[in-house]
Amino acid sequence: MIFLFAGYETTSSSLGFLAYNLALNPEVMTKLQQEIDSTFPNKGAVDYPALNQMEYLDSVINESLRLYPIALRLERVAKATVEINGLVIPKGTVFMVPLWVMHRDPDLWPNPEEFKPERFSKENKDTIDPYTYMPFGAGPRNCIGMRFALVMMKLAMVEILQKFSFAVCDQTEIPLEMDIQGLLMPKRPLRIQLVPRSDH
Repeated sequence: MIFLFAGYETTSSSLGFLAYNLALNPEVMTKLQQEIDSTFPNKGAVDYPALNQMEYLDSVINESLRLYPIALRLERVAKATVEINGLVIPKGTVFMVPLWVMHRDPDLWPNPEEFKPERFSKENKDTIDPYTYMPFGAGPRNCIGMRFALVMMKLAMVEILQKFSFAVCDQTEIPLEMDIQGLLMPKRPLRIQLVPRSDH
């Protein structure tokens, strides 16, 4: 039960940010819809093996999680005293990894505020240091629900984008003002439009 309910708000928030990013970047959404239409022609039923082969969908979700990681920071405790570059870190020291800041560091991500899924393309993703991108944490204590959450996000996006497009409206807040809480969320509700697709 914890596995399912702990992922409810985090996954729904991630889907909200993803829809927002697609509404603001219609060229990315169009390219994603082309991949969806070619993978599941005629709004066909979605199956797991094909869903997992969708490279652009994977890149789009990864880039959205880079810009809006639901956990703003990770915390770890040193299990033993260790020295790194002359700095002694005593056993029991609590570390904080600031994901929001790290995911938007221009030294790690050129033009970090831009939504560019190509950063995570098959050609580029091997050049990314895995410890500079950690929306689900890393190592043996990473998020136990990561794969489940990603499959749910992929399935929801494909089902919606087969029939609708996201678009900005008069009430869309650009840029978003964030709330300061434990988990990342906008201060006010996300407002975008769902537009029925007329292209097929």
